[in-house]
Amino acid sequence: MDWNNIKHFSMSEFACKCGECGSDGSEMNLNFVAKLDHLRKALSVPFRVTSGYRCPHYNDDVSSTGADGPHTTGQAADLNLFGGNVLRLMMHLDGVLITGFGMNQKGPYEKRVVHLDDIYDGPRPWVWTY
Repeated sequence: MDWNNIKHFSMSEFACKCGECGSDGSEMNLNFVAKLDHLRKALSVPFRVTSGYRCPHYNDDVSSTGADGPHTTGQAADLNLFGGNVLRLMMHLDGVLITGFGMNQKGPYEKRVVHLDDIYDGPRPWVWTY
């Protein structure tokens, strides 16, 4: 599996947003990105990656999961989805091994996100809201 097999996302969409670590998105787990690609195709709705890979320092600054949260392993992404598209996403999760599902559906539409991950430590599967 390589990035040529990913049809609906570019590697750069997943780069760390800290601006200091030199991330280019290649740190993402390609099996996880393939799951997102499958979901994107199933939904037939484009959605923006608001956060993909995060270097440990940046993740420690922006997340309660600290320096070793799921974004630091390339096995998590936050996607700008809201309303009916969140429900449609949930309906397409059957058969896709996603172990973490979090969402924030408050505030301006461009700030609403769904978090997906496929980590296996801790209480999994797990669903939460922000």
